[in-house]
Amino acid sequence: MTQISILGCGWLGFPLAKTLLENKFEVKGSTTSEEKLSVLKNEGIAAFKIALSEDKIDGNIADFLNVSEILIIDIPPKLRKQESESFVDKIQNLIPFIEKSSVKNVIFISSTSVYGEKNTVVSEQTPTNPDTESGKQLVTTEKLLQTNQHFKTTVVRFGGLIGEDRNPVRSFAGKINIDNPNKPINFIHEQDCIGSILKIIETKTYNETFNAVAPFHPTRKEYYTQKAVELNLVPPEFINDKSSNGKIILSDKVEQILKYNFHSI
Repeated sequence: MTQISILGCGWLGFPLAKTLLENKFEVKGSTTSEEKLSVLKNEGIAAFKIALSEDKIDGNIADFLNVSEILIIDIPPKLRKQESESFVDKIQNLIPFIEKSSVKNVIFISSTSVYGEKNTVVSEQTPTNPDTESGKQLVTTEKLLQTNQHFKTTVVRFGGLIGEDRNPVRSFAGKINIDNPNKPINFIHEQDCIGSILKIIETKTYNETFNAVAPFHPTRKEYYTQKAVELNLVPPEFINDKSSNGKIILSDKVEQILKYNFHSI
């Protein structure tokens, strides 16, 4: 039975771990919270408390990786605070442990922020051009992992994450004078995040890069108005501006190579 280690059992990593268990994989999961260890254990996940920093790793990272063939790295850069640690340095500290472990394949959860915000249609062949510190460090981290010869890495660049308990319309409900009404939406539902990762594992598709975004791109005005009505919220009001500012992200490779069909957003 294949064993998988998930570094970061948060909003996505936790339900992903449960889905992998349902699909007969053995799963190790990490958290930085003492309280969440019991939550993971109660689901049948081998739980580890692990925290990465620029100069060290707190927790038994060697045991966490031991016997696992696949490592899924799903930890956010967290670079919005003024005193942010280097995400690149954290991953650089992790890499020697991966090299010494049984891990043969890595799935790195990245973001479409690596493309920046230019008005264009984006595929995996589009050069990265991040305009945020988070996006810049993700690009560097992707290269660090994919150029390592000790293991194979597939990068998954997710768009905006949504789910039953997570939708940005809640923060827009009832607000007025919202700008950029015609910006296209590039979202992906939690179940599609999990489904696409599962397809990568099932098909053993490594040394690849995928954009993972639902192939539906309504405007912000269209999407948030519709979702507000569905959720019985006060629809937001947008400024009367016909201009558009934003990219459209294509995820054709997920559909063509992984044969994955996206759900509605």
